[in-house]
Amino acid sequence: MACMKLGSKSDSFQRQGQAWFCTTGLPSDVTVEVGDMSFHLHKFPLLSKSGLLEKLIDENSEEEEACIIKLPDVPGGAKSFELVAKFCYGVKLELTASNVVYLRCAAEHLQMTEEIAEGNLITQAEIFLNQVVLKSWKDSLQALQACEDILPHAEKSHIVKRCIESLAVKASTDPNLFGWPMIEHGPMQSPGGSVLWNGISTGARPRNCNSDWWYEDVSSLSFPIYKRLITVMESRGTRSEIIAGSLTSYAKKYLPGLSRRQNIASAALRAAPTEEEQRQLLEDIESLLPFQKGIVPTKVLFGLLRTAMILKANKSCISKLEKRIGMQLDQATLEDLLLPNFSYSMETLYNVDCVQRILEHFIAMDQANNGDASPSLIDDEQLMGSPSLAPITAVAKLIDGYLAEVAPDVNLKLPKFEALAIAVPDYARPLDDGLYRAIDIYLKSHSWLTESEREQLCRLMDSQKLSLEACTHAAQNERLPLRIVVQVLFFEQLQLRTSIAGCLLVSDNLDGSRPLRSGIPCSGEAGAGGWVSAVQENQVLRVGMDNMRMRVSELEKECSNMKQEIEKLGRGKSGGWKEVPKKLHLLRIKSQMCSAQEPALSVSEQQQKSVSEKLEKLQAKITKHKKQLSADL
Repeated sequence: MACMKLGSKSDSFQRQGQAWFCTTGLPSDVTVEVGDMSFHLHKFPLLSKSGLLEKLIDENSEEEEACIIKLPDVPGGAKSFELVAKFCYGVKLELTASNVVYLRCAAEHLQMTEEIAEGNLITQAEIFLNQVVLKSWKDSLQALQACEDILPHAEKSHIVKRCIESLAVKASTDPNLFGWPMIEHGPMQSPGGSVLWNGISTGARPRNCNSDWWYEDVSSLSFPIYKRLITVMESRGTRSEIIAGSLTSYAKKYLPGLSRRQNIASAALRAAPTEEEQRQLLEDIESLLPFQKGIVPTKVLFGLLRTAMILKANKSCISKLEKRIGMQLDQATLEDLLLPNFSYSMETLYNVDCVQRILEHFIAMDQANNGDASPSLIDDEQLMGSPSLAPITAVAKLIDGYLAEVAPDVNLKLPKFEALAIAVPDYARPLDDGLYRAIDIYLKSHSWLTESEREQLCRLMDSQKLSLEACTHAAQNERLPLRIVVQVLFFEQLQLRTSIAGCLLVSDNLDGSRPLRSGIPCSGEAGAGGWVSAVQENQVLRVGMDNMRMRVSELEKECSNMKQEIEKLGRGKSGGWKEVPKKLHLLRIKSQMCSAQEPALSVSEQQQKSVSEKLEKLQAKITKHKKQLSADL
């Protein structure tokens, strides 16, 4: 630590209990009381340096009793006045970054100016501040910390402002350009720049310093001083990501609920702030954070939001944090979204309403960034390959995963589940497998839903956007309404027909290429044998395709028979059941198999069970034939 030595005389001060005595051989003629401490001194050294003490001594000299002067407002108290007294007597003392602020403010209070004596304490303190302290990061920080104890006096002497300016300049500048703070805190270096060990060059080069080197240092400041430092740095054009990084570091240190892996030992050394102090600190930090996408990690923003809910911060703070998260929701994880409910008035385990507001912010921002272009007007292939859809596709997958996590909550109402699922645009989901999984979990946990509610819930997904694996699972899912199962079976059959048609097209292309191949001369038995083998394999493939056509035709015929049986069951009922198609409604299919919408009729439990068993048998056959087709291909 840098220091400046003043005075030349040996120390002649002695302390006895709560009193200081100057042992110069002369009796004391003045007593100065500073707080609980008494200083038994002499008038001449004091009045020759201090204008205030000269005035007070003159006022008390007319009294016959001993001269007693009380100084209750000396900056720094008795410890500071002890150094002032030693300066007046010319005793050796050292100015350091930790005591120069107290001495400078005490000298100002005691009027120790150049008009009273040349080279007085104010001048000496100013020289040390300007030439030593303010040129060093470490000393400037230490002096600024000392200012917090006597803030009004330090503000009056402009020490706080100068220290903040010094720190702001150094923090805003690349430390690798000037060597600080590495020279101050790091090992010694040789003139060539290599690290020295016991004065011997090791040949190793000092490591470059990152832009966050000052985060930990300034986090020791009180928040009002720290806030002023951040404001000055912003006015100097410091990059937003650096400002945000420092604010994040400060928040993690003083908000216990923000960092899950906080150092317990270091936290125990600090006095835990009260709940009110934490709430005020969080709201202030949120107001200082730059409102830009990506400069604050999404996990940190979720931590701030979670802490704000626990501390019951004001609605404006929580709303702004939700908007910040909404701007970069595509960078979040499922763990981040699982925000517990901290309100007794809310029944659900997780805060679904908060997640929906965040999603709405993201959707609004995404639509604003993409302009008026409607994804529905773009071809599916272009849509899937568009880079601009990557964020919203990631968010759709994230929300589907979130729905699956919150679906087991029995207190989660159907309208709230549907609202969150519908909030994601259709074009954001290339496949509805994730949504189907969430719906299936919800149906399993809410078995009391009526048939109409189940159908309403299943309308959230598009059966045409289910993969073959999802179709297979859905067709065998007893929790789904029968209408949905039949719909899935039809679409699965269409996918199967499409796959077969593609295989047949390949086979026809192979047939068309035979004359060209036959015209190629083959030399030797090896060439002839290879051609014969290819012809045989092609014939086997065609036979397999013909067999598969027959199997699919049989399945279509059986499906048609089942529909006729369902119609007969419906005609057997009387009354209003014929008029209300609720439970068994066969979807209009865009294919030659089903060209008209089939009426949906309610049947008895035994009849429904019989139809369900037949559908299961039909699905088992389709699955078996599909596996055979895959094996043949």
